[in-house]
Amino acid sequence: MNKFQGTSNYIASNDLKVAVNAAITLEKPLLIKGEPGTGKTLLAHEIAKALDKPLYTWHVKSTTTAQQGLYEYDAVSRLRDSQLGDEKVNDIANYINKGKLWQAFEADERVILLIDEIDKADIEFPNDLLLELDKMQFFCYETGQEIVAKHRPIIIITSNNEKELPDAFLRRCFFHYISFPDREILKEIVAVHYPNLEDELVEKAMQLFYAIRNQRNLKKKPSTSELIDWIKLLMVGKINAQELDEVMAGNSGTPYLGALLKNEHDKALIR
Repeated sequence: MNKFQGTSNYIASNDLKVAVNAAITLEKPLLIKGEPGTGKTLLAHEIAKALDKPLYTWHVKSTTTAQQGLYEYDAVSRLRDSQLGDEKVNDIANYINKGKLWQAFEADERVILLIDEIDKADIEFPNDLLLELDKMQFFCYETGQEIVAKHRPIIIITSNNEKELPDAFLRRCFFHYISFPDREILKEIVAVHYPNLEDELVEKAMQLFYAIRNQRNLKKKPSTSELIDWIKLLMVGKINAQELDEVMAGNSGTPYLGALLKNEHDKALIR
């Protein structure tokens, strides 16, 4: 299998490339943490694109259970169909709704499985997946089937660090923290999104962005995705480098500040 080297749309640091390829080699889930907006979820999409593999996405919510990733048995529909005399009630498999793990396990080729924001779920959620992620198999009690992965999927798990994950789960993962990109990588990311943007505007925008980001006592520092949104607004609003100079000099307010800062405390601090 080809190694992941990033894509034309995703600038990956050397450390991140090493982490992705190490997890693939070890056949372990890759656990990705980092600030919101640093491209954790997008990474799985770009790995699928780079390796030309299908992507299965399981978005985790606070109410999500591990069982939903395997399958769910729709007993209510079966009861209704039995009352209506529908013959399909004789085959319980008609009422098994396959989850993302089951779909990934039965795929005819190796796929990418994204388990997105695992820390949103109950603390027991990761523990409930230990066997399935380790052995790549599980049992469906309703049909009596042992579901075994045809091809071990490449599993990407993201976390925003909202809660600690269990040690037993962490031992089964290869871990990588996506640090905020340095200035040169950030310029490359901006260039991917806006290839025709004049260099002076990029420099001034990044200078102002870092001045805001490096302010002490911010509750939420602006991220890469917020920088991209902000630069788009600067372009639409025809803001030039000289106007950003005026902001840096304290002669005017930051245009479109709401794209960078997302609460009243931070906006008041910068103003």
